[in-house]
Amino acid sequence: MVKLSVIVPFYNVRTYAPDTLRSLRANARNDFEFIFVDDCSTDGTLEILRRAEREIPGAVLVRHEKNGGLATARNTGIDAARGEYLTFLDGDDWVVPGHYERLLAAITDLGCDFVRTDHVQFTDRTRTVHQVPHGLRNTVMRPRDVILPSDRSTPVDYAYAWAGAYHRRLVESGLLRFRDGLRTAEDRPWIWRLHREAESFAVVGLPGVFYRRGVASSLTQIGDVRQLDFIRAFDQVLEETARDPEADRLLPKAVRTYCAVMAHHLESIERFEPAVARKLRSMSAASLRRMPQNILTDTLNSLGDRRADQLRRVRRRSVSREVAA
Repeated sequence: MVKLSVIVPFYNVRTYAPDTLRSLRANARNDFEFIFVDDCSTDGTLEILRRAEREIPGAVLVRHEKNGGLATARNTGIDAARGEYLTFLDGDDWVVPGHYERLLAAITDLGCDFVRTDHVQFTDRTRTVHQVPHGLRNTVMRPRDVILPSDRSTPVDYAYAWAGAYHRRLVESGLLRFRDGLRTAEDRPWIWRLHREAESFAVVGLPGVFYRRGVASSLTQIGDVRQLDFIRAFDQVLEETARDPEADRLLPKAVRTYCAVMAHHLESIERFEPAVARKLRSMSAASLRRMPQNILTDTLNSLGDRRADQLRRVRRRSVSREVAA
């Protein structure tokens, strides 16, 4: 029986894939499987993966005929996974030897739906440990009980899918799937749904994943239209949270997080292509109109002058254009 499935999407990461694959080989066990999802790479990544499938115990290669993005690739991996537990890794990151064995032991001992772990972020030679924003470790709790408060980072803001492990019952209930087609922020509606609807979770530390930053091909470094998927992602967060029995309590957190991410993109708008920058402004204005206006007003009053002013300008511009029309 497969105990752990590790789902690893790859797309045009020929330079970094060998490091990722070496780290997986150092984590191999006879009851682990590694599902490589090639998202229609064009740079030679596929040839590296074909060789790795032959050489790494438990490796399984699945290939998309058409590029679908990270969310769709992860769903492909979920569909192929046979493990009692699942986890994720990105194709340009890597893990320390023995990490998955320790991760599996942690979630098995705790008996919860999912666990969250710390990770190491690295850029060139700089390495920084990033911790799950939750003080209690190795303590099983209800995930929805740690969504709040609204004005502080909580585990729902720590959205990295690869920083944890997940029981198969989350697959069977549909909670582990991502929204197909999202190119960025795909993990935001995903983590909110987990925290609203799963029954149990714990934070266990274990900073064994090394998350590579500053990759030129990463969407976090590219100012094209795919970055605007954060709006679709957070619209989904708001829509689903609005249907929750505790919507009045949870929506202020969702709106505040959405506004903070939107302000971040607007503050760095010069990195976008001109047409995309215009689209960012117009889509942001439309999303601000869709938000619960009483919650939005309270959020802007508490968000901080710089970010709040940025959003108010976009909001005023859209209102002015409506009046002029």
